[in-house]
Amino acid sequence: MDFASLIGIISGISLIIAAISMGSGFDIFYNGPGLMIVLGGTIASTLITFQMKDVISAFQAALFVFSENKKDPNDMVFTMVDLSTLTRRQGILSLSRLEVESSFLKKVCNLIADGTKEELMRDTLNIEIESMKQRHFIIQDVFKKMALYAPAFGMLGTLIGLIQMLTQLSNPETVGPSMAVALLTTFYGMLLSTMLLNPIAGKLRARTMLEVINLEIIFEGAISILQNNNPLLVYEKLSSYVPEKLRRPMKQKVLKNKYV
Repeated sequence: MDFASLIGIISGISLIIAAISMGSGFDIFYNGPGLMIVLGGTIASTLITFQMKDVISAFQAALFVFSENKKDPNDMVFTMVDLSTLTRRQGILSLSRLEVESSFLKKVCNLIADGTKEELMRDTLNIEIESMKQRHFIIQDVFKKMALYAPAFGMLGTLIGLIQMLTQLSNPETVGPSMAVALLTTFYGMLLSTMLLNPIAGKLRARTMLEVINLEIIFEGAISILQNNNPLLVYEKLSSYVPEKLRRPMKQKVLKNKYV
């Protein structure tokens, strides 16, 4: 579980609930038609904008991001150092026999074992990385668009409420309550956008950037193996992807024939 996300969600919701409870209570903050307008309108517009499979993939990705821990780039650095050591001892064909979880790393191992030329490998892996970025961009864009739609439908609900209120101006006692109900839809839209949708889009973008770093480490590590660099040079080259304060020294190598 991503504890930063969990802490953020719990603290944000708790503060909002506490602020409401210290005021006039929760009853006045519920409006069924307003929720229908904001939630229904946001979902409908999202389905119009994107294909169903993209929307489903976006929500699946959001669950994955919040439930899975981030992969440490240091681990990927030492994985490539291990592979470099293995190829220098047993030859590049040994990579074809490895069992790895990462499909990208498996493709790299097969390309190296097949004796792929460096230029062709660069083209192949660059296409793979760019394709991954495009897929992730669509997923992020789903939540970005929903974060735009929610406040817009909140404002639409407010306009509907105001129109209904103006038709009853002959009864001044109903103006105040009607105005409060009208403004609730704007509240729902802003809350949904700022508390949920935009943070999810930001989290997905951060995870994409981290995954790109890991793929770049594999990519550069593969080129280094093709160039027959020794493990120390591979480490020095790939560790540049990790901030200096977070780099794991070579002597603290933790992966021993364990590949991710």
